[in-house]
Amino acid sequence: KALATLRNHWKKTTFGVCLLSWGGHWLYGKHCDNLLRRAACHEAQAFGDELIPSSMPLKKATVFLNPAACKGKARNLFEKNAAPILHLSGLDVTIVKTDYEGQAKKLLELMENTDLIIIAGGDGTVQEVITGLLRRADEAAFSKIPIGFIPLGKTCTLSHTLYPESTNQVQHITNATLAILKGETVPLDVLQIKGEKEQPVFAVTGLRWGSYRDAGVKVSKYWYLGPLKTKAAHFFSTLKEWPQKHQAALMYLGPTERPPEEPEEKPSRPPLYKRLYRRLWLYWSPPPKEIPQEVTLEDWEELELSTIELSITTRNRQLDLTRTEDFMDICVEANTVSKGQFINRGSQKMCDPHTCPEGSQCIQASRCILQLPEGTEGSFGIDNEEHEAMPVEVKLLPRKLRFFCDPRVKEQVLPAAVQ
Repeated sequence: KALATLRNHWKKTTFGVCLLSWGGHWLYGKHCDNLLRRAACHEAQAFGDELIPSSMPLKKATVFLNPAACKGKARNLFEKNAAPILHLSGLDVTIVKTDYEGQAKKLLELMENTDLIIIAGGDGTVQEVITGLLRRADEAAFSKIPIGFIPLGKTCTLSHTLYPESTNQVQHITNATLAILKGETVPLDVLQIKGEKEQPVFAVTGLRWGSYRDAGVKVSKYWYLGPLKTKAAHFFSTLKEWPQKHQAALMYLGPTERPPEEPEEKPSRPPLYKRLYRRLWLYWSPPPKEIPQEVTLEDWEELELSTIELSITTRNRQLDLTRTEDFMDICVEANTVSKGQFINRGSQKMCDPHTCPEGSQCIQASRCILQLPEGTEGSFGIDNEEHEAMPVEVKLLPRKLRFFCDPRVKEQVLPAAVQ
C-alpha cells in the first residue's frame, strides 16, 4: 500500500525526495564544518598550553573587526570560526568593532602599543587599517608590528597571496587564523596615493581607473539576471558611450635598486665604558663639516595616455624576495577594442581585476604622477574601494609591512626565505 501511495502521488514523492536529499546534504556540510572548527581549536590549544616564563607578559593582539563586511555576516563568521582559536592560543585579545566607514583610521591614531594587529574583514577594512597605521606620527615604529588578515569580506584580494585557495569558507577562515599563530611572515609592498590637498591613502593591491571598473561596480544592480548580470552590466555600459576613452598625462620614474634587508635581531648593547667613551668623544670633537650635495634632476619619463583602463598595482601577487629591483606595475590598456571584446574581457576582469591583457603597454616604475584633465568625472578603485578621481602621486613603499602567511605558501613562493 505504501508503494502504491508513493506511485500514485509521484509529484509529491519526487518533491519530498529532493527536499530530504538537500536537507541531508546541508546537515552533512554543517557536520563537516564543525569537525574543521574542532580540529583547528585542538591545534590552537597546543599553542595555549606552551609554558612561558613568569616574567614574560602575554602577547597582546588587537583585532579590528568590521561587522558590516560580507553583507553583515562578518561578526557571526568571526565569532564562530576565528574567535575561539584566538582565545585558546593564549593571546591577550582585544576586539575593536567598527560602526561606520572610516572609523578604523581614527581608532588607529589612538591605539596603544600592541604586539599583533589582526584585520577581520575585507579589502576595505584592510585599506582603512593600513592607512590609519601609516598616517601616525610614529609610523616608523608601528609599521614593524606584524599584521594578520582574517578574510571575512565579499572581496578579499590579499587572501590569495597569503593563504592557499579553498572552496570551503570555514576552512579558509580557520587556516588564516592558525597562520597568525604559527608566526610566518612575508614583507609586502604598499602604495602611497596622495592627492593635491587630501591626506595620503595607502593600498596593498593597487589603483584602477577606467571603464571596466565603472561597469563592474554596477553588476549588482542586475542581480535579477543571475549568471548574465556581469555581461549585462558591460553591455549596457557600451550603449551609453562608445568608444570609451580616458585621457590623462603620466610622469614616472623607473625601478629602484633593492637595498639589503635589515636583520631582524638587534645587535647587542656595547659595554658601559665604550658608551661613555663614545659620548665624551662626540662631546669634545668638533662637529663634522657638512659636505654640499650635488643637486641632480630626476629622470622623469612623460607619457600622454588615451586608454580604456589604467591600473597601478604592487607586485604582492608575484612575491619574489630574490629580485634586485623594486617597482610597481602600470598597465595602460589599448582603447581600440570592440564591444564584444569589452564584454568578454569585462567578465575576466571580475575574476582578476588587475590582469593586464595582450596589447597593453606595461611600465615598471617606482613613482608616478597621474594628471587628469580639468572636469574629469568618475572614480578610482583603490583596493576595491571607491575614491574620487583626481590628480594623484603614487609612490611605492617597498616591503613596508609584514603580514602573517601560511607556511605552505611561503615554502612555495619564497623558498629562499625559508632557507
